[in-house]
Amino acid sequence: MACTTIVSVPTNVQTIKRFDCESYAGLRPIRNVRFMRNAESSIKLSMWSKLVVRASGDHEVKAEKSGKSIEQCETDVVAGNAPEAPPVPPKPAAPAGTPVIPAFPLKRRPRRNRRSPVLRAAFQESQLSPSNFVYPLFIHEGEEDAPIGAMPGCYRLGWRHGLLEEVSKARDVGVNSIVLFPKVPDALKTPTGDEAYNENGLVPRAIRLLKDKYPDLVIYTDVALDPYSSDGHDGICREDGVIMNDETVYQLCKQAVAQARAGADVISPSDMMDGRVGAIREALDDEGFQHVSIMSYTAKYASAFYGPFREALDSNPRFGDKKTYQMNPANYREALVEASADEAEGADMLLVKPALPYLDVIRLLRDNSSLPIAAYQVSGEYSMIKAAGVLKMIDEERVMMESLMCLRRAGADVILTYFALQAGRCLCGEKR
Repeated sequence: MACTTIVSVPTNVQTIKRFDCESYAGLRPIRNVRFMRNAESSIKLSMWSKLVVRASGDHEVKAEKSGKSIEQCETDVVAGNAPEAPPVPPKPAAPAGTPVIPAFPLKRRPRRNRRSPVLRAAFQESQLSPSNFVYPLFIHEGEEDAPIGAMPGCYRLGWRHGLLEEVSKARDVGVNSIVLFPKVPDALKTPTGDEAYNENGLVPRAIRLLKDKYPDLVIYTDVALDPYSSDGHDGICREDGVIMNDETVYQLCKQAVAQARAGADVISPSDMMDGRVGAIREALDDEGFQHVSIMSYTAKYASAFYGPFREALDSNPRFGDKKTYQMNPANYREALVEASADEAEGADMLLVKPALPYLDVIRLLRDNSSLPIAAYQVSGEYSMIKAAGVLKMIDEERVMMESLMCLRRAGADVILTYFALQAGRCLCGEKR
């Protein structure tokens, strides 16, 4: 007799849209169910998704009962009169021409644990969920959403309209964390980036709007001067081109406090100035924001993978490069130096950027820190997968999901990715 179990899943934030058979063997949604009755009660189901788990799938096999007691059934078996059962299935035939050889004397055959979808799912070491994603969103002052040429599917969102719509879509598939990046009008950019701590600036306004609409939304913010700097650098530039460290950190502290005051949950300094995590922690605490977390861009490399992002924000450096403050891509052990400093200064999370080309660094931090590790799948990684998908060189969806799973396998707890909405829909079984 088939066993049926009803599983209740709360869906106030819709993390499950529908289940596909590959990912969730044995689960099928019950459609249009509002009430379930038994002898004692009537249970309202409008706020719950009901899933039926059937041990035998959709095919139920019923044998007619003989009416015998347990003792009589056991006596029959002991006497050699066991009831009939289906025969042992024949061994599948090999194709013609297959060599006939003795089986290898192997005690351990790893393929045994891979032979069916159920076994593969049971032994899967890394899991991927929409709750692992942080969705980077670009915002601007306009009312219309502007497509970003180098990042297919991404837009500069109008902060009062498109931003709310995109966040709503993300929440529908269980992605409830975002990070904001502003396209600031050129007229507001200055060498010292003072617009960064304007409490009525684009980012603080957007945070207040989002928190008013979605109080439980987790909002990460970027702390750096490059979107606000007329020089396009993450810090204040001296006339000889040197990035001034301590003076920049002073500005970043004011920026962090302004964002926290607007309602930000996680402050994310991406500037790579020395000592900025400790200074920001002290500034936040002094203003009563002890509850606000810091996700430090601990190992941010001077990478060529950032190109599309800089187009999105129009934040390319006006001169020089960022190699005097971002890390050398050739360096591995240096990440431990940065991680040790950030931990000592009060960071709550450590981030590696870019992600996929730096899986070794993600694993290095995972193995040497008890803090949560984040990875940023940057614009160049996103755009390459998109471009190759459009050209039919790869299966975009499968490569997307594999790349994200690889980040989890390497040790990332949190993944910042422009694929967050698309991957969330895939995990929930939607095809859009």
